[in-house]
Amino acid sequence: MSKITKSPVLYIVLLVVGVWVAVNLFLTNAYQSIRTEEGLELIKSDSLVSVRIVDRDQRVDLELATPYKNHGTKVQFNYVSQRATEIVNAVNKAKIKDGFTDEVPAPSVWGSIISMLLPIAAIGLFLWFMAGPQAAGGRGIAQFSRMRSRLVSKEMPKVRFTDVAGADEAVEELQEIKDFLSDPDKYRKLGARIPKGVLLFGPPGTGKTLLARAVAGEAGVPFFSISGSDFVEMFVGVGASRVRDLFEQAKQNSPSIIFIDEIDAVGRRRGSGFGGGHDEREQTLNQLLVEMDGFDVKTNIILIAATNRSDVLDSALLRPGRFDRHVAIDAPNLQGRLKILQVHARTKPVSKSVDLEVLARKTPGFTGADLANVLNEAALLTARSNAQIIDDRALDEAVDRVMAGPQRRSRVMTDHEKLVTAYHEAGHALTAAAMRYSDPVTKVTILPRSRALGYTMVMPVQDRYSVTRNELLDKLAYAMGGRAAEELVFHDPTTGASNDIEKATSIARKMVTEFGLSKDLGAVKFGNAHNETLMGVGQMTARDYSEVTAERIDVQVRALIQNAHDEAWEVISNNRNLLDDLALNLLEKETLNQDEIAEIFKGVRKLPERHVWQSAPNREPSNKPPVKYSAMGPDSEVTAKSPKRTSNRRRLPSARRPRKDSETQE
Repeated sequence: MSKITKSPVLYIVLLVVGVWVAVNLFLTNAYQSIRTEEGLELIKSDSLVSVRIVDRDQRVDLELATPYKNHGTKVQFNYVSQRATEIVNAVNKAKIKDGFTDEVPAPSVWGSIISMLLPIAAIGLFLWFMAGPQAAGGRGIAQFSRMRSRLVSKEMPKVRFTDVAGADEAVEELQEIKDFLSDPDKYRKLGARIPKGVLLFGPPGTGKTLLARAVAGEAGVPFFSISGSDFVEMFVGVGASRVRDLFEQAKQNSPSIIFIDEIDAVGRRRGSGFGGGHDEREQTLNQLLVEMDGFDVKTNIILIAATNRSDVLDSALLRPGRFDRHVAIDAPNLQGRLKILQVHARTKPVSKSVDLEVLARKTPGFTGADLANVLNEAALLTARSNAQIIDDRALDEAVDRVMAGPQRRSRVMTDHEKLVTAYHEAGHALTAAAMRYSDPVTKVTILPRSRALGYTMVMPVQDRYSVTRNELLDKLAYAMGGRAAEELVFHDPTTGASNDIEKATSIARKMVTEFGLSKDLGAVKFGNAHNETLMGVGQMTARDYSEVTAERIDVQVRALIQNAHDEAWEVISNNRNLLDDLALNLLEKETLNQDEIAEIFKGVRKLPERHVWQSAPNREPSNKPPVKYSAMGPDSEVTAKSPKRTSNRRRLPSARRPRKDSETQE
């Protein structure tokens, strides 16, 4: 039985309500309502026993000697004020056995008392309910401001650092936090001050929350876990009060760790709300800043926070002394992906013939969550086919499902649509194969997936962290390859290239406005992107340039798209036989792998090298090659002996082979 049903206050209120209802029932006579005209006819009849006129309510109560129709012997009717004289005259002339009265009876004493006490009792019940233990989810209004943090207990399943793969630097940073909590004197003897806060930021699915759970499993100290949205409530001041309560709990259990997930819900830059006013979220943020500044160095409390949007956080929250360390957790590289796949494959019956390194090479850009989803999808597909072992076929299909969505077997295309789709995808693949700086084509299919009628997959050979101008131009040409093939073969393009055009336009605009790869506009960034979102629409961009400059930007973007379209057209025109061959193979097999594509493209005619990039006429590129550099092993050394100039030593090129027009990078 709940506490509310055990309380005597509830029974008292119910008793008062019951008495009030009973008294009203007893005081209310069972009069049946009739129409005014019927009432006047009854007054003129000889069947009246008594009549009572209640002028306050403009009502006449009649008691009859014999029942009237189905209404019994007591009836009543109402009248409008204009007919009051008519009613009185009719009553005066009527033959009434007991006479009539127009005196309004005095209200019942008990009715008045109960009517007065009932609202008082209702207000008292409401106040008791709000202050009682059932308020605020069973914690009472006095405890509503207390923090609902989750304290990780020793009995809960623990995640260890060994369960985290692909984020070695982040693990190292957090390992130091764990060591400080277990042996703080080791650092204090050296005069070191442990960071008060660690901010984990990066794209979704990279393992920020998993790292925090690993800290909880390794630290062996109280670990308070809370979400940023838990500070936000409808009552003013609750968020700030919960911040105080959270840190008070942590101090009482020192040494301890506080983990705030999705801190951008409460730590967003101040003044970013509608109208720039001071809202409840800002009060909560101010209290959080005060508490982080008020840390006693001897309390051994460390705050760990995670966010996908570090760019929207308040600068006061990010300064040293609050979040001293900012740990970026990006998508893992090849070795990281391999380790993540190995971790998730431990608990699944993966075939011995499966090479996880090959799978890791097929999934560049995948996060830890994506890779976990790939293995989970492979397990589901294996179970669906009643197999016992996860093989390469299931893993390949799982990668396709994660990248492009599930296969749409119910979507039936006409023969002409299949033919157009085959040439469209063949145009993409052929353009990528003929470009000199494009990634290799690994798969082409005309099987519908999600919203796409087919897709071409290109995968980089290795992880890259910067992109050259030529690589961007090749991406533009690759995106326009499908449209160029449709125009060249069918003379009537379709809407299938809409997504390609969208991507190409985005790349071209960034080249002009962000990357400084326009000779006409130079190395200037245009547009000041505000990271605040407006009603979920996305980022707002403040235009900090004139209409004339905007027109020049549009001209440059259009020129890049037009040039990419021309390059794709040239490639497809020069290799029309290969285009037909690939389209025919796609119509027969529906899906081609990397080896089959390479066999078809053996004799592809490459696009000639582009002219050397020269940002201005007076900036003549040097003919002197860069120094030779390799970081592949201990025997690596700089072999080019040039004069000792620090400028050359500092600007080491990438490990890729030198190219004529790749001197300017993003």
